[in-house]
Amino acid sequence: MPTIARRHLLLLCACVATSAWAADPARGTRDEAKVMADAAAAHVGNVGAEQAAKDFAGEKWHQKDLYVFMMDMEANMLFHGANAKLVGKNFAEVRDSGGKEFNKEMIATAKKGSGWVDYQWAHPVSKKVEDKSAFIVKTKKLEGFVGVGVYR
Repeated sequence: MPTIARRHLLLLCACVATSAWAADPARGTRDEAKVMADAAAAHVGNVGAEQAAKDFAGEKWHQKDLYVFMMDMEANMLFHGANAKLVGKNFAEVRDSGGKEFNKEMIATAKKGSGWVDYQWAHPVSKKVEDKSAFIVKTKKLEGFVGVGVYR
């Protein structure tokens, strides 16, 4: 096979593999994460943090590999949709596997209102550390924020 044809075949295979992975029906999208985070922040504003945390444990707030987490502005975990053992822990000094202090960036993002924060986190199903982007939204009725992340 000529070199140019081989390169085109490799490029085509890479594109097909990438689009197949991106279309994985078990993975949430950035748009879905943003919609869920905005809805979660509105829910906290409507019912308060305590009731919202109870509600976030329900199936409605778990779609594909997306889940809500809620923290205060001191980086205390108030709710975590994938790991209840994290609730009550302080994440102010926690770094991801690349050394990034992502929780401090989440707090700074919440202070601005909302936005995306990139970091690395263990996938709830595979348990492997993956690149992740979370959409962070400051909440009313709570000096804190909610987030929903999408694995990339």
